[in-house]
Amino acid sequence: MTVAIGIDVYGTLVDPLGMSDALRPLVSDHADELAAQWRTKQLEYTFRRAAMGLYANFDTCTRQALQFVLDNAGLALAPDDQARLVERYQSLGAYPDAIAGLHKLKAGGHALVAFSNGVEATLRKLLSRAGLLPHLDGIISVDELKTFKPDPRVYASLVRRLNRVATDTWLISSNPFDVIGAKAAGLKAAWIRRNPQAAFDPWGVAPDLIASNLIEFADRFRERF
Repeated sequence: MTVAIGIDVYGTLVDPLGMSDALRPLVSDHADELAAQWRTKQLEYTFRRAAMGLYANFDTCTRQALQFVLDNAGLALAPDDQARLVERYQSLGAYPDAIAGLHKLKAGGHALVAFSNGVEATLRKLLSRAGLLPHLDGIISVDELKTFKPDPRVYASLVRRLNRVATDTWLISSNPFDVIGAKAAGLKAAWIRRNPQAAFDPWGVAPDLIASNLIEFADRFRERF
């Protein structure tokens, strides 16, 4: 049996915390901390904007989140340096298991699409630079809906775009909020637990499958399908 799978991008296929390498020449010892704060604030902005109905796209959230963490740390970077960091966000590296995991899933005949908060043009550039685009059947961005995950409408859109029913559609994500959002919308969902210390939200909603990386997921998925 083949299924349709939407795969989250940031944190699942590519590593946002890799921005610490780009930050380090500019902020020295603060690089790791700021990279983590940048990612956290970026997600917070998507949640807040979706809740308020005050939409601005993911690129804007990324840029504004960087400005906030710099201001909050009392660090002043030149506008050109900030612009280069935002551009560098479109060159995040793929996790070491990403290409092999996608290859294994494709070998099973499953339909694979990137499914992300990101803007489609930005995602296409990012996934191409990371070497991931050839291993995917397409890109589905929530940008066209002018909202963000975990709004139920984005998961309904994924199902519709893949021409499946919810119970035959899977989401793969390293983000618990994304997994819970998909499950709440009736989809199947897998949690990629990249950090072995990470806890899942105690909401009484369990992933259908948990794996430490995409290769492990693909192997375990093959046992089911």
